[in-house]
Amino acid sequence: MKFEIAATDGAVRAGTLQLRETTVETPVFMPVGTQATVKAISQEDLEEIGYRLILGNTYHLYLRPGRETMRLAGGIHKFMSWPHAVLTDSGGYQAFSLSDNVKLLDTGVVFRSHLDGSEHIFSPEHTIAIERDIGSDIIMPIDDCAPYPADHKRLKESLARTHRWLAECKEHWLRDPRHQNLFGIVQGGVNTLLRADSAKACADLDLPGYAVGGLSVGEPLEYYAPSLAAAIEHLPKEKPRYVMGVGTIPELLNGVALGVDMFDCVLPTRNARNGQVFTSSGKINLRNLKHAQSESPIDSECQCRVCKKYSLGYIRHLHKQKEILGLMLSTYHNLFFMHQFMRQMREAIAAGEFERYRAHWLAIFEAP
Repeated sequence: MKFEIAATDGAVRAGTLQLRETTVETPVFMPVGTQATVKAISQEDLEEIGYRLILGNTYHLYLRPGRETMRLAGGIHKFMSWPHAVLTDSGGYQAFSLSDNVKLLDTGVVFRSHLDGSEHIFSPEHTIAIERDIGSDIIMPIDDCAPYPADHKRLKESLARTHRWLAECKEHWLRDPRHQNLFGIVQGGVNTLLRADSAKACADLDLPGYAVGGLSVGEPLEYYAPSLAAAIEHLPKEKPRYVMGVGTIPELLNGVALGVDMFDCVLPTRNARNGQVFTSSGKINLRNLKHAQSESPIDSECQCRVCKKYSLGYIRHLHKQKEILGLMLSTYHNLFFMHQFMRQMREAIAAGEFERYRAHWLAIFEAP
């Protein structure tokens, strides 16, 4: 992996992330493909839009189709016919989101499968072994994502586990790194002192890149920027920085303002399937009756093939009738919008116009 910063505007930066044959321009938004598929859109369409880095999830891929299937297929790229880069989350977030089926031990996370109730332990060694079979380009360590709210004792326990497991993950990764790049994960909840301590501990391990986890887990929005800033301050400037699971327009803008390079979130695809699309003038609910006879596109300023061909009224009809095509068209549009939004942001950074760009979009997407 090679990371180069091409332009800066204060703390803001734009650059490139080279992962084998794939060049990813940053700041980048990464679509989430939990089960080796981004829901309601094909790999060809993702490639056509311009995406070069997507996500998979270690926990879910471990359960289905299973690590042996992934290994025999030659890894996730061949399995899903995706010629570009893949990042896999480790399962640490699932330990948080599926907490009723999870037990935390000093040696790892014990999952009780949400599919059949079978028990599985994700130790640092096992997590790296699974991700090795998956064959992703960027791999994440198993970590302890404390819920919000969490008291000081719980947050300290989270950091102790996260840092210990990260050191062990690094040890197992270095035994056979292949083409894979291990990122550290900063935790600490909304406690800025613990966020700083965690960032320092991760940076001391000198890894290819760093992520900030445990945000957007139910905490009030006003905690986002201070918690993130406390972590970013202590992460190496020459390494890529990634905020996990964050994807609203204000969160992206405010994250980039602090020096973040990478984001992922299910929001654009999940919202699209639920009938909400993003436009140059804000969010639209496709199911509103007022759109029933509209002959306009979703967004007259959008150049995606959906907006060039289909009317808002037709796409609303598809959603109301629960037709699969409606999910596909709105997903394509939302992911096109996100890709263009990030491309234009990179151009604004290069031109020294990021703050103007940020103010423009915050006025649209933070409006009541």
